[in-house]
Amino acid sequence: MTDQQPAQKPPKYLRFSTSGIVPDNRVQMWEGHNARALLPLDIRTIDDRPMQASETNLHLPSIRMASVFGTSQFVERSESFIADNPTGVIAIFFATEGDAVFFHRGGHVALRPGQAIVYDADRPFLRGFNNRFRELVLTIPKQRYREIVGSKSPELPAIFDFGATGNANEQALALLVQESLDRIERGEPRHIDSTEPLTKSWSGIETEALGLLHNVLGDSVSSEEGLISAAKNYIELNISDSGLSAAQISAAVGISERQLSRIFADADLTIGRYVLNTRLNFAKKALSIPERDNVPVSEIGKRFGFASPSHFSRTFRERFGMTPLQWRKESQRQFLRD
Repeated sequence: MTDQQPAQKPPKYLRFSTSGIVPDNRVQMWEGHNARALLPLDIRTIDDRPMQASETNLHLPSIRMASVFGTSQFVERSESFIADNPTGVIAIFFATEGDAVFFHRGGHVALRPGQAIVYDADRPFLRGFNNRFRELVLTIPKQRYREIVGSKSPELPAIFDFGATGNANEQALALLVQESLDRIERGEPRHIDSTEPLTKSWSGIETEALGLLHNVLGDSVSSEEGLISAAKNYIELNISDSGLSAAQISAAVGISERQLSRIFADADLTIGRYVLNTRLNFAKKALSIPERDNVPVSEIGKRFGFASPSHFSRTFRERFGMTPLQWRKESQRQFLRD
């Protein structure tokens, strides 16, 4: 198979759960799904309780993503197992719930939620989960990984933080994987190719992921697709900050303010306009949620970074043709009609 062939495959998604499967058959079925959808694994349970596991998978032309849940288990790829089940991929495991231990030839690593580990799936490893766990997984063919990361790729296993202590690129990569899989779990895969402004296409998801992967693990922070994705993610995470500035955003993603402005301009955006539109979109959504009807309109504006109620009302009306209060009342009427 050539490097070009995978790009010809259309994106697809898969879902698996041990729910409803006879307990004695669960491990075998779990192994079978992973072999088809993610990575062939030798899986063993730790205790006598029936194993529970579920997985959502997204296959894009160059990469695969997965959201994984499981109870206590060992997951192994030994030398002999690898010889029978080669993968040719680099895997990134993002721990989101539960502690895990990763054993490899050079030693072992304790992985906590908010940390990710990068490893060659064709090198022996053993992973242990004492209790229930959740994680995200991204796999990429080794040749594509080398093209993306460059000649100065980090020694594997490599670990990076994507939680509160991670940088903007690391956080954006994990969030992109999570949001892509969340959409499938909500039953919305048909919307991934939507032309709505806030919805990414299949190719857009992959392009962003590869760009962010370069910025996280490559020898330079230079992928513009990754940088603009990281900047947008940083803006969304800090949208309540009324003083959010271009200087603050550029520092978070590791480039100059001038470079960030140029990247946004290349995408027909300005930083200030994007920040304002994000504030307005978030506020509009919040005002339409019935559970927040008791929250004053001015407080909604404040939560999304508007320095004053008058600025919030004026810009909201300019964007949507009605005041925030009018929108809330219209949303209430629509909710009652539905």
